[in-house]
Amino acid sequence: MHLRFSVMMISAVAFATPIVHGGSQSQPGGPPQAPPAQEIAAVDPIRTLVSQLDLAKYKATVKGLTRFGDRRQGTDRNRAAIDWIEAQLKSYGCTNTERIKYDFAARVRSPQDAGARGRASGAAGQAAGRGRGRAATPIKGHRGPTGVNNDPMKQPDEKLRALNTPPSVDGPREEVYCTKIGTTHPGEMYIIGAHMDGIGYGEAANDDGSGTAIVMELARVLNAPGVQTERSIRFILWNNEESGLNGSRAYVEQRAPLQGKEDPAGSGRYPEPRWLGMIQHDMMMFDHGMPGPDGKVNSTQRREADVNVEFAGSSKMATESQSLAWAFRAANERYATDYPATVGNRMQSTDSVPFQDHVAAISLRENERGAHIGSGWDPHWHQPTDVFATFSDEDFRLGLNAAQTTLAAIAQLAGAK
Repeated sequence: MHLRFSVMMISAVAFATPIVHGGSQSQPGGPPQAPPAQEIAAVDPIRTLVSQLDLAKYKATVKGLTRFGDRRQGTDRNRAAIDWIEAQLKSYGCTNTERIKYDFAARVRSPQDAGARGRASGAAGQAAGRGRGRAATPIKGHRGPTGVNNDPMKQPDEKLRALNTPPSVDGPREEVYCTKIGTTHPGEMYIIGAHMDGIGYGEAANDDGSGTAIVMELARVLNAPGVQTERSIRFILWNNEESGLNGSRAYVEQRAPLQGKEDPAGSGRYPEPRWLGMIQHDMMMFDHGMPGPDGKVNSTQRREADVNVEFAGSSKMATESQSLAWAFRAANERYATDYPATVGNRMQSTDSVPFQDHVAAISLRENERGAHIGSGWDPHWHQPTDVFATFSDEDFRLGLNAAQTTLAAIAQLAGAK
């Protein structure tokens, strides 16, 4: 009920709040004058929050993540990246950082088998996203090559190759999160996530540095001095996504039973507030269109690029998830600066899948996961070319627009002031 009310509230705000453009206001008998900043804030505080997102800051966060190479789970570079992410979150003011801990043991050993395992888990997620008993994701037009690069020698950068060479080792795993505590409803929470691990012997800049940077940038904006939210917001960076969504599955197994329980009783503290929605960000920057007959993709971002908002069409929470997806599209229409959003019902193969039968869950992506990414629309997916230098400002700007979309929607749903 709260979700439906909140979605209606977004629509009401979108139509009732006057738009203040970055231009000017006409004054009788004089030249146009720009409204003061405080007037803009008074008219639309959500726009003020969204304006705190910046292309240079977003790029810098992605660049910071690429220092750790592909951040493959079960490696020193992965653990160093987790420590760095936690330090950044604390520097933003999100100081109550915690970690989910679990054990992971791969069922297969060779790099080739690991790649096959990843593809198998992707197929399983694809089936979950399509829904039980539904037809396969339709594949139309031309296709490009896909797969996981497991050959370190395909990485021409010797320094990066050396960084990425140590293999994954079975054992304990960790993933970090922090929480913005709600002022009036601390026992209710939205979860904003992305996975910080990658594969392919690149820098995992797009998959999924681009999504991780969105979560971190939203944590920076929403934890700034003076910003309050009525409901809680959790910012989490999943581990072990590439091995089969193990980090997010561990979170659901450990934390779902704890939802909404005050601890200690009467304290007003909720270690795991009741989930209101889960929003995942996974591969956010590359929308260059369908491959040509030769299987190659255009080198530049297409003019029709968009942010794909997906939900699982036959999950137990499909109705609530669809409502959440449309709320995000409404927020995009009002607050994103460059690229529109589209809504689809085939969410799959990402960390929102373990949540889809528990709570309204959506994922934001550069393309549809099954019909587009799975058909080779992103030639850098799990490849050595997934490095920071591959992507242009237009690519990074698509990621920034996804950040604008999520920030605007969550700020309204969580009651940001």
